[in-house]
Amino acid sequence: MEQVEKVIDERLQGKALVTQNKKGNTKKLFIESYGCQMNMNDSEIVASILEKEGFNTTQKLEEADLVLVNTCSIREKAETTVRNRLQKYNAVKRINPKMKVGVLGCMAERLKSKFLEEEKIVDLVVGPDAYRDLPNLIEEVEAGRDAVNVILSKDETYADVSPVRLNSNGVSAFVSITRGCDNMCTFCVVPFTRGRERSRDPQSIIKEIRSMQERNFKEIILLGQNVDSYLWYGGGLKKHFKNASEMAKATAVNFASLLDMCATEFPKMRIRFATSNPQDMTLDVIHVMAKHHNICKYIHLPIQSGSNAVLKAMNRQHTREEYMELVDNIYKIIPDVALSQDIIAGFCGETEQDHQDTLDLMRYVKYSFGFMFAYSERPGTLAGKKMSDDVPLEVKKRRLQEIIDLQREHSLLRTKEFVGQVQEVLIEGVSKKNPDKWKGRNTQNTVVVFPKENYKMGDFVNVKIESCTSTTLIGTAVGYSESN
Repeated sequence: MEQVEKVIDERLQGKALVTQNKKGNTKKLFIESYGCQMNMNDSEIVASILEKEGFNTTQKLEEADLVLVNTCSIREKAETTVRNRLQKYNAVKRINPKMKVGVLGCMAERLKSKFLEEEKIVDLVVGPDAYRDLPNLIEEVEAGRDAVNVILSKDETYADVSPVRLNSNGVSAFVSITRGCDNMCTFCVVPFTRGRERSRDPQSIIKEIRSMQERNFKEIILLGQNVDSYLWYGGGLKKHFKNASEMAKATAVNFASLLDMCATEFPKMRIRFATSNPQDMTLDVIHVMAKHHNICKYIHLPIQSGSNAVLKAMNRQHTREEYMELVDNIYKIIPDVALSQDIIAGFCGETEQDHQDTLDLMRYVKYSFGFMFAYSERPGTLAGKKMSDDVPLEVKKRRLQEIIDLQREHSLLRTKEFVGQVQEVLIEGVSKKNPDKWKGRNTQNTVVVFPKENYKMGDFVNVKIESCTSTTLIGTAVGYSESN
């Protein structure tokens, strides 16, 4: 039992979903998610599917009948972490042999043979589009056979599944609007692990958001690998269109239209979205954001590199100059918008001048937030197959640290802009550092902490900002906002 307790205490960096109980269910599901918000949302879909099969979720690993880890392949570190976690699961399984262990998500699609046949560390492997098949796969496992389904779909797979909101604070919820990706960036595994891009029927999106409103959720995050290319014209892939112009004429709903529809239909709910691709971001979207108070003034706009040479090697379909022009237009239309970035340090062939171009672009934009990583080669990608990972590790680390240091400088610059202002904040929970304070976010996605007083979770509160760090605004509530 000591070994079990040691396993349970090691949380690593995954997120175990909270317990959800349905009366009459007798089986226990332990599910842990790694990676992006899409994975978190997918785990809620899995919980919903298995709830109908008699499973309630648990946070106690040792009592689980079924253990599932929802995986990410975007970086080598994520895969290493998940592999370590699977070893911990199997340590518990040796004590509880009735427990079954499965891998979901992006690693499942990519490493199915290794997991099942070579390493024999799991009982079932299920890709991102095959979760509806879980009941059949579990039957296969219970019959003593390995089970695998990693077939990628050409249609939106889960539009009619109402996710069990396990990964939610009761205030914010994810709503998936697209799956897959058609942008073949040379460093990225997503098109291979999640398949081609397809969009969800807008009416099913509205229906899901309405159900969240009825349950008193206050914020919705529209999710997709690339939300800007959302395009609903009846379903399926977009390959039969010759070009973007032809698609635009044929479509009934694009992302700008969907965003406008959601904001109009639910004026008391905050609307956020992630993630955007610069090549697909149109000014129509920016104008819709400016039009609606309830659409948050925050855009995650990954650049990856500030060098045209590196952008070309990455197969990013825009130049440095086009990105900067887009940023100029965004700031012009929404002056108080916050932008964040993804940047990869040390991509194949990156020179010192390429790196300096990235730092120069950062100084031009002055991002509020950033997600920065050293390049790690991913098997199966075009970069992994045809390019040399030729930037020395120590150089990658040094360049990454310079990017991080500059981002910290800009983050502090951006948070200081709020000091002295009154900001509308949606209360999401208790501050980790002080149980007597609430934490929430303003429309720019910056964390705000302030004394609790008589406010409660889910309230929209006006907060006078008195001080800040590079990541947090600190203030005092001055009353409820009109959004309540």
